[in-house]
Amino acid sequence: MSTVKVEVQLSSEELLKAVEQLSQQDLEQFVSQVIALQTQRRVNNLPQPEAELLLKINRGISSDIEKHYGELIAKRQAETLTSEEHSELLHLTEQIEKLQAQLIEDLAELARFRKTSITALMKDLGIQIPVYA
Repeated sequence: MSTVKVEVQLSSEELLKAVEQLSQQDLEQFVSQVIALQTQRRVNNLPQPEAELLLKINRGISSDIEKHYGELIAKRQAETLTSEEHSELLHLTEQIEKLQAQLIEDLAELARFRKTSITALMKDLGIQIPVYA
């Protein structure tokens, strides 16, 4: 991760200016960490079953796996994918599909707890299911 030089005490605007200096990859990692922090704070005020579901929902796919998956997709599109990389791509695709299926199950369970729809819950939590090519 990049290092950004900042003052010890920052206003939100100053912090945002510091964050603007991050590379795209570092920004995405930073945002994931901020979302995890926000979730942790929300979780501390929830009943245990809801807290556990929220933690599972926000776990997501690691940035390393997501990056590697994107690289393999780019190679496939460029038609430079080796047979070994193709097998790896199939394996990663299966892993991601399983994680997304589990995410939907967890969202459905949390929606039942809150007596709402999955769509409304996702909107309320600011969750968008990433689409992997």
